[in-house]
Amino acid sequence: MRLKKLSIVAVMSIMCLAVNAQEKSCSKDFTPKKGDFTIAATVGYNSYASVTAQSGLLTNYEAAALSTNWSDKKLMVGFEGGWFFKDLWKLNLGGGLNFTNNPGYSAVPGTIDDNVGSAEDNMGEIPNYRAVADAQSFSYNVFAGVDRYLKIKKVPNLMPYLGVRVGFAYGLNEMKYDEYETMGKSTAETYNLRGAITFGVDYFVLPAMYVGVQVDPFAYTYNMTTYKPQEGLGNLSADSHNFSVLAAPTIKIGFKF
Repeated sequence: MRLKKLSIVAVMSIMCLAVNAQEKSCSKDFTPKKGDFTIAATVGYNSYASVTAQSGLLTNYEAAALSTNWSDKKLMVGFEGGWFFKDLWKLNLGGGLNFTNNPGYSAVPGTIDDNVGSAEDNMGEIPNYRAVADAQSFSYNVFAGVDRYLKIKKVPNLMPYLGVRVGFAYGLNEMKYDEYETMGKSTAETYNLRGAITFGVDYFVLPAMYVGVQVDPFAYTYNMTTYKPQEGLGNLSADSHNFSVLAAPTIKIGFKF
């Protein structure tokens, strides 16, 4: 019984100390000052542009602009850097780059002749292996923004902000098959141009650490997608305009130094 009482007293003492420490930390000002830098990991909807080139052997081609609706995108982890050039003003920069190369391989002919006989006539024959395309993909995105922070006297380390963002994302895919039917290199490229009003809240839990959430009350994205299935042909293009309200909610964990 005495051990149980001692355990309760110990737990109560630890709880009191934790509450006390929290009250003391809340009374301190961890908010950033002019000249401070921040870097944060973000979890939100991606803004990369990705496209795939079409085969150069089709008889008909069509183009459609890629979706720029944020709710069609997948969640991804990103990074954001910031600099407080005034006490309550912050410049944000971010982006990323990807490059993929797929080596090409020649075709391996079999014994089947597609122009002679039916499928039953070709039973037991060796199938043809098509060439593997020599392909490469390249994509990147960049964004910049400016935020105006506000201080709340009753909650010292909680800082809401309102800002603007502009961003650009680009994607390119090229393919070429080592086959006599091939009419040269097939290419596809796409880009997004985006502008948004951003609202968020950062809470500075420690002198060098903060957590935050943000959302875009309004965002506009323009997309252009272009295909050229054969060398010497003109471009086949399609574009789109997207307007979003309360778009791209994002969570971030960052550090201040």
